[in-house]
Amino acid sequence: MILLQPLSSFPSFFLFLLWTTSLVFANEDSSFSCQFSIGPKTFNLTSLTGEHTVNRTRSTPPTTMRDVLIFNLCDDLETSDKMEKRDQCPEGTRACLTKINLKDDSERIISVIPIAQTSSLNEMYTMLPSSEGLSLILHGARYPNSSEASSSQQYLNLTLLCDRDATDSNSIEFKSYNGSELHLEWQTSAVCTSGDDHDQTGDGREGNDSDGRSYGSGLGWFFLVLLLAFAAYFGLGAYYNYTTYGASGMDLIPHRDFWKEVPYLLSDVVSHLCSSVRSRRPSNRGGYIAV
Repeated sequence: MILLQPLSSFPSFFLFLLWTTSLVFANEDSSFSCQFSIGPKTFNLTSLTGEHTVNRTRSTPPTTMRDVLIFNLCDDLETSDKMEKRDQCPEGTRACLTKINLKDDSERIISVIPIAQTSSLNEMYTMLPSSEGLSLILHGARYPNSSEASSSQQYLNLTLLCDRDATDSNSIEFKSYNGSELHLEWQTSAVCTSGDDHDQTGDGREGNDSDGRSYGSGLGWFFLVLLLAFAAYFGLGAYYNYTTYGASGMDLIPHRDFWKEVPYLLSDVVSHLCSSVRSRRPSNRGGYIAV
């Protein structure tokens, strides 16, 4: 049986609502969508979206190791129905490294490592000082287990270099992996600068338009969640008053006395602001002293 406890005070509950909606608003903006700005330059990497595969082979006699990385910069990887779930990275992964051991004609998966995950992405991007391009870092969780001292923080370090003639599907190089950082180098035209700093996009569109849409979308979500939170407050409050006190009509409104005082509180605030403005106006009687 669930018991609804009375709220100790409206201000504390109101602050809780604002905190909850701010978390949702922050989460809305935290999703990396391949569009961002660095100083005056706006980048649009949506032309690089989709799953890409790059691998390297290492000789480890008497066997051979093959490291296969599948990644998608702009969205989560899709799970495959053709593979066992334990042989794939969990949902919400953007970069997945699979280590395969080969001996004679047999293959054996020895580890599956989520290098970058949306839940802990914490993307970081910087311009390269020596060449036209940028460095993009996407984070993942600790591996193999966040509770083990021997686990390491995983992250993808992607160096994007400008190459207007590169074919993006064949220009990704697996540079290194040290158990924590996986370094890729990608020759692509998506980061090549143009004459207009504000049109630094892979498809020639203005970057500022996408920023405006993202801002408007986030603001809309904020007000939507705020409206739903207030609706939940009044609904739960009315239900509590009805089931606990048998209230009806206007008595169902939670913290009714406070809401009755709101117009007077607003009136006092406006009156105080107006009086403050009047008191700051210079007096026309300067130079005269009352006797």
